[in-house]
Amino acid sequence: MRAHHYLLVSLLSISPYVTTQAQKIPELGLVESIEQDSLAYAAGFHLLGETVGKMLSPTLSEEQFQENLQKIKKARTKIYLCNVLFPGSLKIAGPEVDEAKVLAHVDQVFARAKKANIPVIVLGSGGSRRLPDGYSNELAKEKFIPLCRQMALLAKKHNVTIAIESLNSTETNFLNTVQETAEIVKKVNHPNFRLNADIYHMLKENEPPQHIIDAGKIIVHVEIAEKEKRTVPGVVGEDFRPYLQALKKIKYQGPIVVEAKVNDAAKEIPLAYQYLTQQLKEVYGTNK
Repeated sequence: MRAHHYLLVSLLSISPYVTTQAQKIPELGLVESIEQDSLAYAAGFHLLGETVGKMLSPTLSEEQFQENLQKIKKARTKIYLCNVLFPGSLKIAGPEVDEAKVLAHVDQVFARAKKANIPVIVLGSGGSRRLPDGYSNELAKEKFIPLCRQMALLAKKHNVTIAIESLNSTETNFLNTVQETAEIVKKVNHPNFRLNADIYHMLKENEPPQHIIDAGKIIVHVEIAEKEKRTVPGVVGEDFRPYLQALKKIKYQGPIVVEAKVNDAAKEIPLAYQYLTQQLKEVYGTNK
């Protein structure tokens, strides 16, 4: 035991990311077409993210949805999330919100998510929440919060969790930072409406890791990609460790999901898993 103690002290002096409190390394996932299931699984990913439009949308016929259910059932990876909850034509913020249409859409999507056993729906949908020029940001929030509360009730009804995502200012003009979006989540105050801390968007908005620590337990989902061209971890060699350290500090329990532009799937999907796993090991130590 004494020799082990001296080794640990030595490691601590070498790396600020090694600590005596071993935590389980977060599971890694990938937002990618279900057609890449085998490649993703072989690379090490056991969680996959798809889109609402492709897998769960009310515009899909029942026959099409049943075909999707069969694909999900046969997949080696677990289809853990669907993103892009709303098409751009269905407004959820601003002066043109049709609340009845929004809630009917959500109810149908969540009902299908439950049947497909998909637990997380990511609410990004930059086009749907883009505000007209000159429209009050504060007024938009004032109207958005009660709508989100109603969406949360539907999420509870169907046993899914909404993970709302801040989107950087090149993608939308409403809720651009984790800090700002966390305030919405706190005001909605519902266990089925929680925060997606997307590190790519944080990097684009120059948000510090401290904002992850400030948000704390309301974070249920994390996504990641490299800043400049939204490449997968490892293509440029981004240092995510300060953000991973923040996740460790809040004892984040969910997965970290790569959502990035993939140019060469056979090369980049395994690279993403290996590169991110290495940085996680440096932050969490080598204990799985």
